[in-house]
Amino acid sequence: MITLKNVSKWYGHFQVLNECSTQVNKGEVVVVCGPSGSGKSTLIKTVNALEPIQQGSIEVNGIQLNDKKTNLAQLRAKVGMVFQHFELFPHLSIVENLTLAQIKVLQRNKEAAREKGLKLLSRVGLAVHAGKFPGQLSGGQQQRVAIARALCMDPVAMLFDEPTSALDPEMINEVLDVMVELAHEGMTMMVVTHEMGFARKVANRVIFMDEGRIVEDTRKEDFFANPRSERAKDFLAKILH
Repeated sequence: MITLKNVSKWYGHFQVLNECSTQVNKGEVVVVCGPSGSGKSTLIKTVNALEPIQQGSIEVNGIQLNDKKTNLAQLRAKVGMVFQHFELFPHLSIVENLTLAQIKVLQRNKEAAREKGLKLLSRVGLAVHAGKFPGQLSGGQQQRVAIARALCMDPVAMLFDEPTSALDPEMINEVLDVMVELAHEGMTMMVVTHEMGFARKVANRVIFMDEGRIVEDTRKEDFFANPRSERAKDFLAKILH
């Protein structure tokens, strides 16, 4: 579903990604973790071309991202992205947030878009809040709306960039529960997170990054039981403690 080959990226003279290669198969859940500044958020943003790359290649669902003929807007419609900060439109109601892209990008009529939006809002447990505005919801509720909005586009894969890091601790589980459910339903997912409980529960693989490189790319069982690199051992000792 997602293939990265020798992906490198620079900000000026600073190399933020260094020869990163991996692949995510259909239905697989891959957790990307590592210390702050290791390049994990940048890596996940390259997968739907929110961050352009200078070297290497990325393919999503058979489409080459760095091909000039690729329609990036259409591709992004098929690869759902959930950010650290919910990125909802504050001046639109919740249901309007869920229908806007369906109408503009997928050309769905308003009635069909609304029906789809309400169905997915119900799925994340927020149907009663359809007429409210984002500012009237808690952080956890807003993030669940953001997940529902991404699902409205019928994505082939979902990318999550630290979806719980801006939330109060008691709101984290309500978002993770929705993500666990998605994983169990077979959604292809790449998730940047420090939530190791989530990784242990649903990840198929763990990618560990440090200084712009993929240091480990292995089954979750092997990563938690026997990380190969000293850097990963140190990271796990701190985060699990």
